[in-house]
Amino acid sequence: NQFMGGKGANQAVAAARLGAEVSLIGAVGDDSFGCELLAGLQREFVNTDAVKTICGQPTGIANITVAENDNNIIVVSGANFALTPADIEAQESRIAAADVILSQLEIPMECVLAAARLAKKHHKPFILNPAPAQLLPPELLSLIAVLTPNAHELAISLGLPADISAPDLIRQSSCRVVMTRGDEGALYNDAAGSLHHQPGFSVQPVDTTGAGDTFNAALAVFWQQGTAEAVRHANAAAALSITVLGAQSGMPTAAALQNFLAQAH
Repeated sequence: NQFMGGKGANQAVAAARLGAEVSLIGAVGDDSFGCELLAGLQREFVNTDAVKTICGQPTGIANITVAENDNNIIVVSGANFALTPADIEAQESRIAAADVILSQLEIPMECVLAAARLAKKHHKPFILNPAPAQLLPPELLSLIAVLTPNAHELAISLGLPADISAPDLIRQSSCRVVMTRGDEGALYNDAAGSLHHQPGFSVQPVDTTGAGDTFNAALAVFWQQGTAEAVRHANAAAALSITVLGAQSGMPTAAALQNFLAQAH
């Protein structure tokens, strides 16, 4: 199909729907899909001024900058392996102006590391959604404020056996973890290492596509409210997203999310 896809685009749209001002930094190919992708993002009020077009390359998406009023978030994302660390470094001022940087692994690892290093340099929390799952370099783990895997992704990220229990996986991580558990909600550790469970919200699922991207976007948008509130908002946003067909069509607005949370009390 020709819907906008990729974790980067999905997370950008989810964050924009939740009221954040989103600016995308990255690249598209010089094909019709690139034009369609940019137009689709613009319809969702994602600023694409910082997206470059690469000749002879098929379209992929890369970095996303998000701002909510004065709060900025940067989502480093996409399926574009033409992206280079120099492209990330050229956007240092955007990272410096951000409050949160959110990344996943659909760009080269060197680009993720470049973003994480800049986040550290400017004292910004770096949130990593480790998908598609791969073994993470120790340096990257040392730069992450919080990792957002499911149990399978965390085992791969840390190079551990898949049969280790979820709590033990989290305890073996050198960085903080918010582990997604599907309809069971999320399991996370606080700065002191204590484990907490945030229950999921009961909804009638229609299409679970994009739920993880919605979760990550909401976690980043609400990160400044503290881990517990951010995880609660992320669980609710993900629950709402699966009640509608289509990855992006189900992503909730800020108003819909607040109404849902008010009724969930």
